[in-house]
Amino acid sequence: MNNPADACELSIVMPCLNEARTLAACIGKARSFLEANGIAGEIIVADNGSCDGSPEIAQQAGARLVRVAERGYGAVLAGGIAAAAGVFVIMGDADASYDFAESGVLLEKLRGGADLVMGNRFTGGIKPGAMPFMNRYLGNPVLSAIGRLFFKIPAGDFHCGLRGFKREAVIGLGLRTTGMEYASEMLVRAALQGLKIAEVPVTLSPDGRARPSHLRPWQDGWRHLRFLLLYSPRWLYLYPGLALMGFGIAIAMLLLPGPFMVMENVGIDVHTLLIGAVCIIVGMQSLTFAMLARQSAVRLGVLPDDGKYARLFSVLSVERLLLLALSMAALGVGAIFWAAQIWSAVHFGALDYRDMMRILIAAATLVIGGVQTGFTAFMLGILQIRHKN
Repeated sequence: MNNPADACELSIVMPCLNEARTLAACIGKARSFLEANGIAGEIIVADNGSCDGSPEIAQQAGARLVRVAERGYGAVLAGGIAAAAGVFVIMGDADASYDFAESGVLLEKLRGGADLVMGNRFTGGIKPGAMPFMNRYLGNPVLSAIGRLFFKIPAGDFHCGLRGFKREAVIGLGLRTTGMEYASEMLVRAALQGLKIAEVPVTLSPDGRARPSHLRPWQDGWRHLRFLLLYSPRWLYLYPGLALMGFGIAIAMLLLPGPFMVMENVGIDVHTLLIGAVCIIVGMQSLTFAMLARQSAVRLGVLPDDGKYARLFSVLSVERLLLLALSMAALGVGAIFWAAQIWSAVHFGALDYRDMMRILIAAATLVIGGVQTGFTAFMLGILQIRHKN
């Protein structure tokens, strides 16, 4: 194993928090892999405050110890990656669940031009007792399917802890999370930035620790799902908003002229029209949130500046949105005055509530939509203010 100061092709980074029982064996397998294949490399143990002698074990086994004070899986990995000297990095847990002898298939893909190589435990093999039932058949498959749907990423195992990548490519992603969702952020941002992603089968074995895992399935699962949603304003806001608005507009077109008979003795009327109006308002709010979230994410560097969104925002200028807002509000107020004239025509007496409610529901929807659009226009204007770097 070469000195880190020499030309180093591969750094093997192991995040560590009290892994004294398995750490030496993991380092031994990693060293054997490097020596057997004549690879100029190093082994880094990124320690996150172990109190069981893991740091001393790492140094005695010949690994380079990097102490990371900030707590969290993402924080300790980021510290280890930043300290790595290799052109390529392979990361894997130090609990003996991954076999570092399998690093060769990862390195081969990296040498072939891939920027990020994911391990896939479902195609490589999961040994009995290596993964909890809920994680294996619900958590991982569902979250991986959501990730593929949202981001079109060719990966069947989003949360595999054994993966390899070009160090500079991953550092250039500017990863920000410090917890378990770091692994998802790496994959998602790599896809958004257009990096070349590959996948290889790897095996998963039961970990060799005598203590409970650091993983918290439900909490960690929610954090991963929340991360995927926050990185995809389309699926969080845009698509639900379009669906709600489409449903609401269809109901309005059906019921504004009058009641509709579903079958001989079953009809729908203004009560259903009111539900349709609520769908339109909530859908419109969701669409405006999609615009604001996208603009904010691009401004913060969380999402890339997509040309089609830039063209959309150039068309939906603050002034045009304000004009639309004023037009909607004016139509709504006009409808209210129309309803008042109808009422005055009968000397403010009794009216057919269904006819009057049709007018007032349409009027309220237009006024609320106009106000919402106006607020969105000004908020979008705030986000579009240019600042000096």
